[in-house]
Amino acid sequence: MKINLSILGSTGSIGKSLVSILKKEKKKIKINLLSSNKNYKELFKQAKYFNVKNLIITDKKVFKNLKTKQKYSNYVIHNNFDDMKNFFMKKNDYVMNSISGLDGLEPTLKIIKYTKKIAIANKESLICGWNLIKKELKKNNTLFVPVDSEHYSIYSEIKNNSVKNIEKIYLTASGGPFLGYKKNEIKNVKINDALRHPNWVMGKKISIDSATMMNKVFEVIEAKNIFNLSYRNLDILIHPRSYIHAIIKYKNGLSKIIIHETDMKIPIFNSIFENNFKLSKKIFKNFNLDFTRINNPNFQEVNLKEFPLVKIIHLLPNKQSLFETVLVSANDELVSLFLNKKIKYLDIPKILIKIIKSRVFQKFKKISPDKLNDILRVNYEIKKYINEKIFL
Repeated sequence: MKINLSILGSTGSIGKSLVSILKKEKKKIKINLLSSNKNYKELFKQAKYFNVKNLIITDKKVFKNLKTKQKYSNYVIHNNFDDMKNFFMKKNDYVMNSISGLDGLEPTLKIIKYTKKIAIANKESLICGWNLIKKELKKNNTLFVPVDSEHYSIYSEIKNNSVKNIEKIYLTASGGPFLGYKKNEIKNVKINDALRHPNWVMGKKISIDSATMMNKVFEVIEAKNIFNLSYRNLDILIHPRSYIHAIIKYKNGLSKIIIHETDMKIPIFNSIFENNFKLSKKIFKNFNLDFTRINNPNFQEVNLKEFPLVKIIHLLPNKQSLFETVLVSANDELVSLFLNKKIKYLDIPKILIKIIKSRVFQKFKKISPDKLNDILRVNYEIKKYINEKIFL
């Protein structure tokens, strides 16, 4: 029996990694829907290879141009996720949502009812809209699987255990390109310096977040939400080699370490094929246990002078609120300004901490995001605030 699936954000790095895995099992899968923002060339290449008719291109300009071209008339091309009920004859067995940014939240909420399992690689959705996602998952009896390497590692270990038995989970961080640097050594770093991650090949936004360690702050929030933990049960350890992805310390004295190569294909593969060891041999045949990296993990505590954004964790409310949207949106806008050469690298933590400590935004700690529009409104307000108040 074929696996029915859909991929949202199929032309991004996560989407393309999933597509490369699926090529190994082309005869055993049927793709119902692929989506992209602007990269229509890659999208049509994927659609042709897998014989996919339903496509979504969310950029309005690109969508309009393609609708007028006769050579794409064999495809059903949509500009949004409003007509999903027309895409599927029956429930998908699996959906991957790898759309980046808060743009990925609405499609997540809309497609949950049309799939038995959803893998989400979208941090912003899980941070800002987890309570909305959780409600939809429960209502539609849909299984959720996290795809971040750290969160999939934790998920794979504790899915058959109670979180009540966990004393502490340590998420590991490489420290990015500036580990060990002093403040005066990074005050004038260039964009390319900040993008040069030592272990992972990633997109620009997540590479900057990794350099500032904001990415790890986000992962702590995700873990708190996904596994229903308190922030006191979570900690960050610097592990420059990125080989150990998480350490779980149980109350019975045992601790478990999860190790795998720095390749996102591992959590992606397992999110869909999990126990297909025959297929995993084809994909991971060159992966051997690296004892040199195990023998020297070089764990370090986070130096808060080097990575001041990690202090933000202690400012967060334990209950999910709109304050997390303030954090995500402000960081998103500041990283964008840095990548567009409007601010310096060290302005990111400086301005971000100033914003979230501001009285103007403290009220959001007490407001729960009950609707998607609550989150989108705060996202808009924060970005407007940054551009109007800080850069006048």
